[in-house]
Amino acid sequence: MAEIRLPNERPDYLWPLFAELETLDGVGPKTAKHYKSLGVETPKDLILTLPVGGVDRTRSASIRDVVLPGIATVSVVIGRHRPPSGRGRPYRIEVEDAKTSFQLVFFHTKSDYLSRILPTGARRIVSGKVELFDGVAQMPHPDHILTLEDAGEIPSFEPIYPLAAGLTQKGVRRAMAAALREVPILGEWIDLPLLDQKGWPAWHDAIAMAHAPKCLDDVAPRALARERLAFDELFAHQLTLALARASNRRGKGRVTQGDGRLRQKVLASLPFQPTGAQMRAIDEIAQDMAAPVRMNRLLQGDVGAGKTLVALMALLVAVEAGGQGVMMAPTTILAGQHYANLKPLAEAAGVVIEMLSGQDKGAERRAKLAALKCGDIQILVGTHAVFVEDVSFADLRLAIVDEQHRFGVRQRIKLGQKGQGADVLVMTATPIPRTLSLAQYGDMDVSVLDEKPPGRSPVATALVSTARMDEVIDHLRKAVAEGRQAYWVCPLVEESENFDATAAEERFKLLRAALGEGVVGLVHGQLPPEQKTIAMDDFSAGRTRVLVATTVIEVGVDVPNASIMVIEQAEIFGLAQLHQLRGRVGRGAAASTCLLMYRPPLGETAKRRLMVLRDTEDGFVIAEEDLAIRGAGDVIGTAQSGLPRFRIADLEAQTGLMALAQSAARTLLVRDPGLIGPQGQSARILLTLLEQDKAVRLISAG
Repeated sequence: MAEIRLPNERPDYLWPLFAELETLDGVGPKTAKHYKSLGVETPKDLILTLPVGGVDRTRSASIRDVVLPGIATVSVVIGRHRPPSGRGRPYRIEVEDAKTSFQLVFFHTKSDYLSRILPTGARRIVSGKVELFDGVAQMPHPDHILTLEDAGEIPSFEPIYPLAAGLTQKGVRRAMAAALREVPILGEWIDLPLLDQKGWPAWHDAIAMAHAPKCLDDVAPRALARERLAFDELFAHQLTLALARASNRRGKGRVTQGDGRLRQKVLASLPFQPTGAQMRAIDEIAQDMAAPVRMNRLLQGDVGAGKTLVALMALLVAVEAGGQGVMMAPTTILAGQHYANLKPLAEAAGVVIEMLSGQDKGAERRAKLAALKCGDIQILVGTHAVFVEDVSFADLRLAIVDEQHRFGVRQRIKLGQKGQGADVLVMTATPIPRTLSLAQYGDMDVSVLDEKPPGRSPVATALVSTARMDEVIDHLRKAVAEGRQAYWVCPLVEESENFDATAAEERFKLLRAALGEGVVGLVHGQLPPEQKTIAMDDFSAGRTRVLVATTVIEVGVDVPNASIMVIEQAEIFGLAQLHQLRGRVGRGAAASTCLLMYRPPLGETAKRRLMVLRDTEDGFVIAEEDLAIRGAGDVIGTAQSGLPRFRIADLEAQTGLMALAQSAARTLLVRDPGLIGPQGQSARILLTLLEQDKAVRLISAG
């Protein structure tokens, strides 16, 4: 496939859109700074900042024809001026329309200015909100005051733009009018049959229509002009991912093909049969690794779907082929848990597995690094410590990144670079809605684990008010006496003045007093790593029966005997996080319970979240509900999540557009791999216009 090289220089006709904002009417250096807080730095950014609403400014004969309080646009004759009678009092001007009289009211406005623009006896068009105050109709600070000659400047439906401190609607509209004059007519990058089928206007017309809405329907995501512009954003993004995917496939991979002997040993040692979904994923990964191009695959599984076994089988393919594999987790606890789970299975196959973390120091660290470099360590489990420059492998064939949403894309690429053409497998235990999966991982092949391994017991979930705390502790006391184990999750580590949340430290003291010394353990992010390890080991071995924790135990912790999960102040957690926490129980044969403790009264959104969790254990259903409740940005989380920020496209309201954009992008690249035909050349312009060319260069560099 020919290498894609996007133009380094923008075509001349695009330069005005990338000029400084100060080139626009009414925008000086100070105002430009205000725009920056909206993420607007160029005229192009401004024209892609669409109205968020609109005001009906249809002319009426009189304010009597308008439902008050409401917006009225009327022709009036200016009457008597009544300057303020005292400090802090308003300046009033009596006016008369075709049917009645009312007042224009101004605060902190100079009288000579008002006398000049509103002279007594003159006729003016005024538009603004009219409300009754002590039975008198008033229009405070009209939005528009125009002479009859200039009345045409007020559209019958006026767009409302998002504002930042220091900006006004009038100023934004003036700058926008100047920016829109610079919009060129561009070639079409959308397939014409799709354009006709959807009824979308050309790009230039879509921009014009989006900024001149005729009614509220025209500012909705489903309006044809806006839908087309949203598709353009998603199409450019998906084209970038498709280019990255093509670039990745061009990158020299290595054929890593095992003979299956180690995998057979592990499968023979298992006390259960892997699920169909696990076997399917294992086969997909093995096929990718055997191909001469680099694997770039996402393994997505619900809580407890058995990703660890799939990961080990992939690592064993690397070892069977004479190479090494590395698995990286975001926290020491999770890396330690993976290591503990993988070690007995790896040893059953006679494979040397080691763990490397920031806690390794001195001679011990040097010995591990030497063994890794000469190939004596075949599988390495680690944290971010594997990024350190002095960590080198003899022959790294596979890099696995667990919980990818906690890392940036650059880190994923950097890990892959540790081995010459190493295959990359990304794992997440957070089921991602299809739309977001396409947005975040559209460059990757996806394997989904949608079956639970046998022996998993369902988790009964109940909502309990904090007023019943004593009952919950009594329930816990009986369960502990029966030999059962429980987690008790608190939202914060210590009391915060800003946030009324129960501290893990305080809850630990209370439960220790209620249940006895040595029964309760404590783990949270602010403990030294050694103490965290001891607390986890004590709980895993059953020496402590109740583990008080923060969300540090959210992923990966696996104690089959733990069958009770108490989540305090569950209403402040996100759905995905609650689902992850609940997934820590139900791992053994015992019937398991999850108690969602909340502080009444529950708000509508919080109540909906908790009810969803109570009613289903399906992580994919929960993920879709989470998207519907919270919105895309919050579902994925942090800025380094890899989720793109779209100016126009709305991932919640336009889910179908993302899949359509991916299909269109991949179809175009199949038909025109070098983007050299007319549609391909237009697509290059779109990538340049939306600054996706930077992303192509970044990802291709990996």
